[in-house]
Amino acid sequence: MGKIWRHSSVAVFVGALLTFGLGAGGTPAAAAVVCPSGVDSDFNGDGIRDTAIADPEATVAGVRQAGEVHVVYGGGKGVLTVSEALDNIPGEPETGDQYGYALAVYDADLDGCSDLVIGSPYEDLGTVPDAGAVHLLYGSPSGLNAGGKPVKEFLQGAALGGGPEAEDWVGYALSAGKTATGTPYLVIGCPGESIGTAEDAGGFHYVSGTALTSTLNHQDTDINGAVDGVAEVDDRFGSSLASTPTHFAVGTPGEAIGTTTFAGGTVYFSHSLASGYPKPLGALNQYQDPGGLSGGEEAGDQFGAALAMVPYRSSGATSTTQVLVAVGVPGEDLSTTVDAGAVQVFRIAANGTFAEAAWIDQNVTDMAQAAEAGDFFGQRLAAVNTDPNATTTATNTRLAIGVPGEESSEEHRDKGGVHIVPLVGQPGASDEWIDPGYGIPGIPAHRQLAGLSLTATPSLLYVGMPYGPAEGRAVYGFPWDVASGGAPTVTLKPGEAGIPAANTAFGVTVR
Repeated sequence: MGKIWRHSSVAVFVGALLTFGLGAGGTPAAAAVVCPSGVDSDFNGDGIRDTAIADPEATVAGVRQAGEVHVVYGGGKGVLTVSEALDNIPGEPETGDQYGYALAVYDADLDGCSDLVIGSPYEDLGTVPDAGAVHLLYGSPSGLNAGGKPVKEFLQGAALGGGPEAEDWVGYALSAGKTATGTPYLVIGCPGESIGTAEDAGGFHYVSGTALTSTLNHQDTDINGAVDGVAEVDDRFGSSLASTPTHFAVGTPGEAIGTTTFAGGTVYFSHSLASGYPKPLGALNQYQDPGGLSGGEEAGDQFGAALAMVPYRSSGATSTTQVLVAVGVPGEDLSTTVDAGAVQVFRIAANGTFAEAAWIDQNVTDMAQAAEAGDFFGQRLAAVNTDPNATTTATNTRLAIGVPGEESSEEHRDKGGVHIVPLVGQPGASDEWIDPGYGIPGIPAHRQLAGLSLTATPSLLYVGMPYGPAEGRAVYGFPWDVASGGAPTVTLKPGEAGIPAANTAFGVTVR
């Protein structure tokens, strides 16, 4: 596809805020496997994990907040910087596009090479501001976007259903992988989508198979079973996503429960398709108190602002058909402690039934920190199951919780930090804490917002530090069993190892 000329408007970097301002898809036979390593996030098939690091606020070709993504090849094999300034990338750098705001990695064409998905939710389409766009870049033995296969661009009204509207924010959130039956899938959040007259009701596009067929799904969809809830103004359905081979979840942090605004909710699905639409299984929200859930809906809780999901296998089970989903509730008030934040963990069975597995906040017994007003505990989440084919335990499942509002003094307000807890059992039994100057390299400072960028891999927890003093700006990889205050084992820093030195918000998103 040739270049598409677009007008632009300045978009606010919503991800850095601590409050929410705001066909069947069959899979044809795969081509011959050319990257047989089987390693996750291996774009060049050499058997070594690669890392994509976004700087969506970067100035590109003199254009502010156009955004770019740096792909760091493992094994010291160089760095590729991707932006809309490249000739083989559709579009042009425009003010406020924020290319790289969201990232996902999966093998879209089943050739064995990992492929990179890049979200640009504030992309203008013609005269339509902030409609949003998503690019799929294919991996190959020659590297990412170097195998002769053109970039696939997902736009509403073209590759995606619906039509572009102002502030749809297509690509605000992304999740991707392979189903239990081996079909590749991509979920694209568009939380600004208007449904009828309900502005910002939100939705998501489900892209299935190597043919990349897609459907637009929202809370009024009723094709493969009714989606829980009703599309309403400011629901922001699709703001957050999480998935496994058997299930995926969609956050709607603006959901009103009765007259309680922005209480939030989460809807979960299976990958079972009918006419391309995934099957809705159920919903979670804090209104379900009669079902035994902790907490209760309050204005501004934003239940579902962040999600993380991993496979779960109970003791004695011979297959892994259940999941654990962690739901961030960053606006949760703990008694009189306003916006302290919390996380609820649920176990979802294959048939859609659920049970609450844990309530986590910083006042829970033996937790390393104490809840304070404005902590926003749960604003970001990342989780791992290091052995999904074994019985799930506190050892092989861990959850990282971003606490970007954490402060150690008036001088270090919103310094932030990361709490790491087991996903099963008592969260305080084996929890760990890291923050700037205590495990995270650098010195504590005002508005570093540590915990705003978290990524889980089987071996490492990646913590992005895009803000604060220049010497601490980097992406750090910590072992999941890191001790409180423990040091990272991997550091990816602007100006080092071939990574360009110029940066604005390096590491806002990492995959």
